[in-house]
Amino acid sequence: MAPPVAIVTGGSSGIGAALVEHLVSRGWHVVIADIHQPKHALPGTLYIHTNVSSWEQQADMFKKAYEWGQRLDFCALNAGIDDRDDIFNTLSYDLHKPPKRPNTDTFSVNITGTYYGIKLAAHYMTVPSGAAGGKSKPGGKIVVTGSGAGLVPSASTPQYTTSKHALIGLVRALGISDAALAANVRINTVCPAIVDTGGLPLGLLDKLLPGQITPMSTVLRCFDTVADLASVTNEDWVERGPAGETLEAKVHDLIWHSPPERSQGAKVESITADPVAYVTAAAAAAAASDADKAEHKVFWYE
Repeated sequence: MAPPVAIVTGGSSGIGAALVEHLVSRGWHVVIADIHQPKHALPGTLYIHTNVSSWEQQADMFKKAYEWGQRLDFCALNAGIDDRDDIFNTLSYDLHKPPKRPNTDTFSVNITGTYYGIKLAAHYMTVPSGAAGGKSKPGGKIVVTGSGAGLVPSASTPQYTTSKHALIGLVRALGISDAALAANVRINTVCPAIVDTGGLPLGLLDKLLPGQITPMSTVLRCFDTVADLASVTNEDWVERGPAGETLEAKVHDLIWHSPPERSQGAKVESITADPVAYVTAAAAAAAASDADKAEHKVFWYE
């Protein structure tokens, strides 16, 4: 059987580069999609220059990737950038100096680019594999790189924070859809905390203790947990995976984050009528389930 094929956007540096090496070590063939060439050429990889904010460039990259590998099993949509604009720190306080059009590249790359990638990956995962591909059945797994900033807002990077919150919502909505499950595609989000990738703001690492930095090994374990990358040859590899989930990699821990339950009408009325009683009851219910939450490492984020 032909080797399984993965695409990693933003695969030339940081988390993406580490993931590429990790996949290659497990026998995967990997397409690296990035605006920069990788520092080292690895066997079983193909680099394609790609600006993920361009639909045309991504579509061309996926087409070439499929022609190269004759199949697509896994896609890590990892490319992303930090803030490119600011609101309150650039106020002029002058009626005659209105703001210029803001730079929204962060949203174009992180949100729109990821949406493009999901749409294209789903297509190439579900078409019959090429003659040399050898996939037993259509389907595949998509993992979106979120961030701890998608769980807890960062006041210093509001654009980045917005984009990562958006990605968690997108994956949660798509992942549990009947259409995605019927197509045999599983999509999840990994949310690394602070990782020393070389792309952190200048001076940030100096302000942190060693115990506050997440090792790359934890991030890779996060990918393995949501995608089970070592078991791709199993026929039920896709179906056994989670769907629409959010897994945080924080220092040495992996923490599942579930969305809050939707409030029903009766609950809303009770909050309005007696908020103190409602909060007391909610706290008691939460305490009763602490043991179960700890066992499964599931924590509500607020």
